[in-house]
Amino acid sequence: MSAQLWEVASWVVTVLGLPVAIVIFIWQERKERDNEEEEQYQLLSNAYIDFLKVVLAHPDLQLRANEPLQNPTAEQRERMLVIFDMLMSLFERAYLVAYKDDMGDVDRRRWNSWDDYMREWCRREDFRNLLPQLLRGEDPEFQTYLRRIADEERDAPESQPFTLTGVKHG
Repeated sequence: MSAQLWEVASWVVTVLGLPVAIVIFIWQERKERDNEEEEQYQLLSNAYIDFLKVVLAHPDLQLRANEPLQNPTAEQRERMLVIFDMLMSLFERAYLVAYKDDMGDVDRRRWNSWDDYMREWCRREDFRNLLPQLLRGEDPEFQTYLRRIADEERDAPESQPFTLTGVKHG
């Protein structure tokens, strides 16, 4: 090959190959970041399922009932506090990992499920009453977020309970 042909080939690689390589690199990095975010979301979701297993292991606390347990014993209050501490830790972790001020559609859908969980628990009077104690030492932005949700849920019209079929009672 002549020197001129090598020069043209070198120019083609530089002009076309380098930008293509950069685009491919950026695309792969973005794909990897998306996969990492999906993995984090799955880990958080699994942690919430594990938390619900703890709730199921303590049916006497009535943590999935619409009304808080009336007149709990000291031992029941202690178990409730520990379970609520576990939940608070999970909520804070979800907030720190998944919440962003400016979210895209996928991030917003992921976050909305956590927001729903937080709202559901903040509707419980016993959980809301323990928030000052549960939030002590947590991330300040998370504290603000959860307090706002608790205020909204306390002031919201009473939500109607769901039946096992998912249809609201009238």
